[in-house]
Amino acid sequence: MEFALTKEQQMIKDMVSEFAEKEIKPVAKELDEKSKFAEDVFKKMGELGLLGIPFPEQYGGSGGDTISYAIAVEEIGKACGGTGLSYAAAVSLGAGPIYYFGTEEQKQKYLVPLAKGETLASFGLTEPNAGSDAGGTRTRAVLDGEEYVINGEKCWITNAGYARTITVTAVSGKDEKGKNIISAFIVPTDAKGVTINCNYEKMGVRASNTCEIILEDVRIPRENLLGDPQKGFKQFLYTLDGGRISIAALAVGLAQAALERSLAFAKERIQFGKSISNFQAIQFKLADMAMEIELARNMVYKAAWLKDQRKPFTKESAYAKLFASEMAFRACNQAIQIHGGSGYMREYEVERYLRDAKLLEIGEGTSEIQRLVIARQLGC
Repeated sequence: MEFALTKEQQMIKDMVSEFAEKEIKPVAKELDEKSKFAEDVFKKMGELGLLGIPFPEQYGGSGGDTISYAIAVEEIGKACGGTGLSYAAAVSLGAGPIYYFGTEEQKQKYLVPLAKGETLASFGLTEPNAGSDAGGTRTRAVLDGEEYVINGEKCWITNAGYARTITVTAVSGKDEKGKNIISAFIVPTDAKGVTINCNYEKMGVRASNTCEIILEDVRIPRENLLGDPQKGFKQFLYTLDGGRISIAALAVGLAQAALERSLAFAKERIQFGKSISNFQAIQFKLADMAMEIELARNMVYKAAWLKDQRKPFTKESAYAKLFASEMAFRACNQAIQIHGGSGYMREYEVERYLRDAKLLEIGEGTSEIQRLVIARQLGC
């Protein structure tokens, strides 16, 4: 087993780390306070090729692997959790399904500009009455001649306010057992009948754009059907498996930021005549944070490696997402504790890390759903 990063992976880590430190970290506090999407940052990321890391060069990508992409998510998330979330969603959920399941024509039309960073895409799965129970989708798509007519509502959709297209899941019929068939459709955001509202007031990841989507008699051409019409459910499960790796990587980045801030603060903060880093109570907190971060990072890399090797990775991506997200919340909570009263103040930023980390235990499958996924993979 080789645990070292390849030369290419290390180059990506260094490049993204330098970019995040220079372009994202200085504005992270403002983005959070104003709940502002960093559109200019995404343009620069596109120019650097970061939005196309895991996609082949023939589709405008960089030809990198999933580990390289996870590294990029971690480094961006370390600088700003909200920007990291939008980056992960743009690649895993926006461009990913088109790459995995799209026709060659769809890839050329939609994936190429996404991989080049010229535009963004979103993934419309969650509904007011279909969260963890994604099979309870109520959005409907009815074939009318050579067009599908879509009606429904989606909520909490990342990047929709800046996306050119949204991959929407909708019930398109019934199978032989009378169960709903869920299919996926590429819906242009400027199509007639599409309404996008971005008015959510969120606890954290406020730099990430989050929207409600209303679809009223939206007509799209038949060729905008994505993948096998009978396998839309399996398709989005695969998409979520990959997305969980990126959410886990984001969690590692947030936790790493919390650790670095806490370690620096502990060395500077003087109590009882010496820095608090000399006290065992603080040392143990820092040691636990460092240990859990490294364990989570290793699980992220393993899940990413399995995906790259085209091996089953459902269980491992659930391991990574579950452990990393809960670890990040613990680490960020301890960061506030180490900072004491200062940690409760926005000036020191660790309170933002905690607010951002909480979403990672909910999005792309709650912690409870991850445990169900793991249990089923064990044969329960």
